[in-house]
Amino acid sequence: MQDAPLSPGSGLAHSSNLSPVTRSGSMPAPSPLEKPQSPFAYSGYRLYWFARVCAILALQIQIVATGWRIYDVSGSALALGFVGLAEFLPSILLVLITGHVADRFDRRRIINVCQTLDIIAMMLLWMALWNDNAPIWPAFIAVFILGVGRAFEMPAAASLVPNLVPREIFPRAVALNSSAWQGASIIGPALGGVLYGVIGHSVFAISAALFATAFVLVWLIKLEPRTPKEAAKKVSMQVLLAGFSFIKAKPIVLGAISLDLFAVLLGGATALLPILAKDQFGAGPMLAGILRAAPSVGALATGLALSIWPVRRQVGRTLFICVAAFGVGTVIFGLTSSAIIAGIALVVMGAADMVSVFIRQSLVQLETPDEMRGRVSAVSSLFIGASNQLGEFESGVMAAWLGAGPAVVVGGIGTLAVVLIWAVLFPALRTADRFPGTVEQRG
Repeated sequence: MQDAPLSPGSGLAHSSNLSPVTRSGSMPAPSPLEKPQSPFAYSGYRLYWFARVCAILALQIQIVATGWRIYDVSGSALALGFVGLAEFLPSILLVLITGHVADRFDRRRIINVCQTLDIIAMMLLWMALWNDNAPIWPAFIAVFILGVGRAFEMPAAASLVPNLVPREIFPRAVALNSSAWQGASIIGPALGGVLYGVIGHSVFAISAALFATAFVLVWLIKLEPRTPKEAAKKVSMQVLLAGFSFIKAKPIVLGAISLDLFAVLLGGATALLPILAKDQFGAGPMLAGILRAAPSVGALATGLALSIWPVRRQVGRTLFICVAAFGVGTVIFGLTSSAIIAGIALVVMGAADMVSVFIRQSLVQLETPDEMRGRVSAVSSLFIGASNQLGEFESGVMAAWLGAGPAVVVGGIGTLAVVLIWAVLFPALRTADRFPGTVEQRG
């Protein structure tokens, strides 16, 4: 169950019919009938959303171009592995710092600084991979810089969104954010492949231009200055570890994050798609690519639906049902020898994943005070990234031991077992009815 990060991972409208932002940087809470019900009615959120689309497209184009270019230059599969490692390392090394920074400083400007690092990384990649005979180690430095930018940007961006829209419609904003990620994740890789085929490594300049556009859009977001309660506190280990302490003390937040962590860790089936497409479905890379996009198709359609008809009641029960549906889809995907049934299973898995991501992000952000959101989001982002990476590793080990199909089935059964165990361990999450601080509203 991936996020983006957002990967991955919103401002204030200047309109006479919109309520002002409070000194704490969060929206006030008048009656829902007094304000629009669409997140796009708020200019800050519109700027944020389009900036997000540009940044995700740039990132997806970069991922495809970097992989192809490094493999073209080096011919080494191990080099591709080091690319992922170089980008993931900053998230682990900086987790205690990134969240604190997001809580202490202007989140818009943090995002702008990170986007500047993204642009620098793109230009370094362009120069590092210009010559086929040049060493490729500068490219790893560029990817590491990109990882540093993402490590700081993800908690800042996730923490900014609740400041851009009223609490009552925040879940709709989550759905639209996830839809932006899924849509760009479908278009971006294809666009990156086409552009790389046409203009070669100069595609990194296109990514840099998209990051620059995102920079301008975020810069235009207007907010009242934030005055976080902990801004004046001396930096200490207790302050830096506050995100972990908060999650531990909140059963709903801990349950939602850990449910996603272990469900993804055990149910990461898509990592084995190349093997399954060849050995189980008797197909080639084209079908593997189509199947790879299937979860994003289901997630995108569901995300758009949730932006119009968000989940409002029995959110905990719905979360557990959707994670269980993800597990059932994984089992079916591992058992079938039909590519059509596999594709349908993957679409259902993507749809179920989208609902669970929607609920988890809404619960975590709305349950967390504004002055803590950066640190909590940093921990959440680390867990999600770790689960995705470790899930792929777990799938590979299980496939080497049992075979690809049986490994997927075992992973799906493991996900179902996690659902049952978590339903017992976290009754507050299972019985949660509404999102914190929201009221019934007309859609």
